[in-house]
Order: sequence, then structure tokens, then C-alpha cells
Amino acid sequence: MLRLARRLRLFTVCAIASLVMLGGCATTGTGDPRDPFEPMNRAIYSFNDGVDKVVMKPLAQTYQAVFPAVVRTGISNVFSNINDIVVALNNLLQGKIGPAFSDISRVMINTTVGILGVMDIASDLGIEKNDEDFGQTLGYWGVGDGPYLVLPFLGPKNIRDTAGMIVDWETDPTSYIDPTRDRNAIQGFRLVTRRAELLSASKVLEVAALDEYEFLRDAYLQRRRNLIYDGNPPREKDEGADAGQPAARGVNLRKPLELETSVIISGQPTPAEEELLLKAQTAAGNEVSRPYFRVWVSTPQP
Repeated sequence: MLRLARRLRLFTVCAIASLVMLGGCATTGTGDPRDPFEPMNRAIYSFNDGVDKVVMKPLAQTYQAVFPAVVRTGISNVFSNINDIVVALNNLLQGKIGPAFSDISRVMINTTVGILGVMDIASDLGIEKNDEDFGQTLGYWGVGDGPYLVLPFLGPKNIRDTAGMIVDWETDPTSYIDPTRDRNAIQGFRLVTRRAELLSASKVLEVAALDEYEFLRDAYLQRRRNLIYDGNPPREKDEGADAGQPAARGVNLRKPLELETSVIISGQPTPAEEELLLKAQTAAGNEVSRPYFRVWVSTPQP
């Protein structure tokens, strides 16, 4: 039964990805070469946003209201400890022996001394937490991003990360929990806890983003690029400036676990972007530095 369930899940994800790609063939891009399926992606984004407002956000708010902060932190630590197993495997696949050893040490310490991961003792000891997945592993070995996608219920992805997500699911220890109803309950609860962690970030998004779809797309693509290069990506050629077009713009999520957002606009900002910067500065109470117009929006978790 467990094997059949995993195969059904694999088939479902592949079917979703195929439908998205086939549907995109019937659409035309609106300017960003990374997002050739933008009209369809925006429609799926609106659908996901509606599901979030009706289902996920109320569940997350209820979870946050019912459980005190110390309990929520412990639950998040447990799921983070489980994810460190996936991180360790991907560091090994990338040949990063030192970080992989660090990940394994974190799992051993937090599972034992930290009482099954409830307490993050490893971080208190200075053992760094890494962030790796199979999409990053593919990128590390030279597999390209592919077109940007917004998948129903699953959110922002690209072709490479969609394939990577399937492998990550199969290597996640929670995918082997039996019976199926228990596995689904745990994974559903995991989604609710993650959504609760992002409640503060969604407030910043509402204030700072003139176009939420574009903001999240740029955030996702740039963050994935940063992760693949371990926070030190090579500089991209500013082709727009050479062609007399507006300079490249992007959003960099430096530390997603701390929900710290960097809004970076290169070149002379438009009036709309100036308004964005002022709103973000007002919301954050932080600095705007020129000439790169960097705004740090810090929303620490409760």
C-alpha cells in the first residue's frame, strides 16, 4: 500500500508538471524570458492565493493562536531536524563532505540530546544549519532552471526544481510512515506549521509589493540561484542596460528562516519603484542605501 501511494504521488506530480508545460505551449510570454508561461502562471497563482486565503491562512492563524510560541518552536524544530536528513544526502551528492558531516552531526545531536529534535541543541553549539535539496543538486551539476512554473497547490517552481521535489519527497523520512492516513496527517500538519511561520512575511508582501506575482517570482528565482551557488552567485550581465532597456531588477531572500527580505533595484528606479521603496522602508524602519536602493525588511518570528 505504501509503495502504491508513493507511485500515485509520483504520477500526480509528473502529470501536473506535464499539464503545466503543455498548457504553457498555448500561451505567450509577456516579456520576461524566464517566465514564458506567465498568463497561465498568473491564473494558477490567483487560484493558489484563493486557496491560501480560504484554507491555509485561517488554519495557520488558528494554529498560531492555539499553540504558544515555545510549543510552535519545538514543532518547527522537529520538522527541521527531519529535513536535515534530506539536506545531508544532497550535500553528499554534491561532494560537499564537510557540510554533509555537519548535517549528520546536527541530526544525531538534536535527535538524542535535543529530544527527537524538539530542541535545536546543534545550533546552540555553533553547528551551522545548511539548506540543500535535489533541485539544488541538479543545479550544482549544471542542470539549467528551465521555465518558471506556478504549480497548483505547490506554488513557485521551475522544471528542474519540480523534478527535484519528487526526489526530495521520496527521500523524506515522513514519506515512509505507515498507515497512509498518519503520513498524510503529519505532512498536512507540516504545511500548516510552515504557513504559520510565513504569516509575518505575507504582511510585508502586502505592504511592499506593487505586483505580488512578479515580486514572488523574482524572489523565488533569485533565491534559488543564490542557494545553488551557496550565497555567492556569479554576477549576471546587465543586458538590459546595454540594450537601452531598464536595468535588471530582483528580490533576494537572504535568510528565509529569519524572514529577512532584501529588495534590490539596480539603476534609476521608476516612480512606482520609488513608492515601493518608501513603503518598504516605512514598514521596516530600516535603511535605503544608494545607488542600489537596497531595503532590508526584517520580520523576526514570534
